[in-house]
Amino acid sequence: MEWKVSAPEPTELGQRVRDLRLRRRLTLRQLAQMTDASASFISQLERGLTGASTASLNQIASALGVSVALLFEGPVAPSSAGVLPRSRRPSLPASHGCRKTLLSRPPIRDMEVYGGEFEIGGSTGPNLYTHGDAHEILVVLRGVVEVSLGESRHVLEEGDSIEYATSTPHRTENIGNSRAEVMWIIAPPTSRGEELDEYVAWTPLAAR
Repeated sequence: MEWKVSAPEPTELGQRVRDLRLRRRLTLRQLAQMTDASASFISQLERGLTGASTASLNQIASALGVSVALLFEGPVAPSSAGVLPRSRRPSLPASHGCRKTLLSRPPIRDMEVYGGEFEIGGSTGPNLYTHGDAHEILVVLRGVVEVSLGESRHVLEEGDSIEYATSTPHRTENIGNSRAEVMWIIAPPTSRGEELDEYVAWTPLAAR
């Protein structure tokens, strides 16, 4: 048996779908084609005139590049007000002396951007890792880091950058004597919706 989820108000679920659709620059017809629905159904859902089955919500969320849970979090801020204060960056829990924050917010478009803050000796973990097969650029914003790409090692200072395929085993470590910050730019995105759901409100690793 499939449950049907009622659209609460046009300003809630329906407004969320509409805002995310417009951010993706999709027409009603385009979103309908991506979800095996009709443009009329999408329009009615956005206006809060109809509910949606769990299967339909899953298809809509997938087409918009977000998780189903994100559809129920309230209206999306207008794209013209896209300021993201540092204190409100979504973040993963600190691990191995590194905190990773999300700068590009859903819906994911053509790229993802992340920030990384490393304590002295902090790293992305003890092992090299891969994710998908996309293009990645790492830019050092502060400090000195060592980027491992397979067997090669590269020392980067403030203002330096390096690019590589995400399918190449890689790792980043702060080898300087002060906190380091980097930015990762990835295109196309490699993160799945459930991975992005793990990000929570950001707080500094330590007082500055």
